[in-house]
Amino acid sequence: MNDRTSSAHNTGLLTGRTVMITGASSGIGEAAARLFASEGAAVVLMARREDRLKDLAHEIETSGGQAACSVGDVARADDVERAVATAVERFGRLDGAFNNAGYAGSAFGRSHELPEEDFDRIMDVNVRGTWNCLRRQIPVMLDAGHGAIVNTASSAGLIATGAPSPYVAAKHAVLGLTKATAAEYGAYGIRVNSLVVGTTRTEMINAAVAANPALEEVFVARQIQKRMAEPQEVAEAALWLLSDRSSFATGSHVAVDGGILAI
Repeated sequence: MNDRTSSAHNTGLLTGRTVMITGASSGIGEAAARLFASEGAAVVLMARREDRLKDLAHEIETSGGQAACSVGDVARADDVERAVATAVERFGRLDGAFNNAGYAGSAFGRSHELPEEDFDRIMDVNVRGTWNCLRRQIPVMLDAGHGAIVNTASSAGLIATGAPSPYVAAKHAVLGLTKATAAEYGAYGIRVNSLVVGTTRTEMINAAVAANPALEEVFVARQIQKRMAEPQEVAEAALWLLSDRSSFATGSHVAVDGGILAI
């Protein structure tokens, strides 16, 4: 570890804290893992792809950070419980969580044209997955008397963006879970916020654009900024919400969407 890296870990926005990140094997979650670790956090990485999690954890540890892996699917309560237990067993605490795992479906189209299995998986990952995480993270934070949670929502959680209708419905539900849990646990020192994310260059989006290049322009047509976000840009907003610099923010929906909601 070089002097610059050592200094960052000692003085970062998340120094001394343990943060769980779901969907950590790619995209926003992967960017968040690197960023949070560089800001001093011990990170617990959860996703389904073990090889990618191990590679990322090794990279973080080689750079002087702390990381642990917990392979699993957020739609499975036992997998989430194991990830939370990993945080406590490995690092002795869980101070923050970035509930970022999401799924938009395998097909685009009108509601009556969508496969039923897409509806089930979209709801399982986005809604049940967020619910599973909150239910298992919050008890640890209650015991500690503090905590900060960020849920990844979408501009589709507030408007019909053209994304598949089950995804629009699911992200509306994520915002509802954010508001409800923020209200329930604010008196106990736990803050819960969400990110309203615009189109971001994640693995899913890149695959969609590769299959249909015309989507690149469609995805950003309604935005003020006519480009997609980079995963790092979204991770920076999550970092702020998890840090003490956002100490008076709870129950909020922070837009990182290129201005789509402003028009």
